[in-house]
Amino acid sequence: MDLRLPGILAALLIVGCAAQSHVIVGTVRPATTPDQVKVYAAPPHQFEQIAIVEASSRHSMNFTDQSKLDKAILRLKEEAAKVGANGILLQSTGTVSTGSFGTGFGSASASGNTAVGTGFGFSGNMDAKTATGMAIFVTQE
Repeated sequence: MDLRLPGILAALLIVGCAAQSHVIVGTVRPATTPDQVKVYAAPPHQFEQIAIVEASSRHSMNFTDQSKLDKAILRLKEEAAKVGANGILLQSTGTVSTGSFGTGFGSASASGNTAVGTGFGFSGNMDAKTATGMAIFVTQE
């Protein structure tokens, strides 16, 4: 057996679970920091496109919709900073299902000719917030 196979499979699994990604569409610049990346709802006056960036709150320990969206936007800024952006032209946000969970409990008892049973169950959906935008370099506001 090739001993490299488990390592390759693990690497593919980790990459497949990435919470952010980018597609280069312009000129990559030296990396910036996420706190230097400003989010724009409308295009600034002059800018250059660098990459399409996507991120989600997947695999984060956030519970409220707002904290999940904040995490997705932070990850979007991190991804944009990697390609040298100082801005993101926000294109969309959304929600995706990441799985479900459930639990249940049942109990029964019998005595003579009488039997009683009860049960309780609970299930829920797990979701993540997503964000997509254009990583840009603003040359003049």
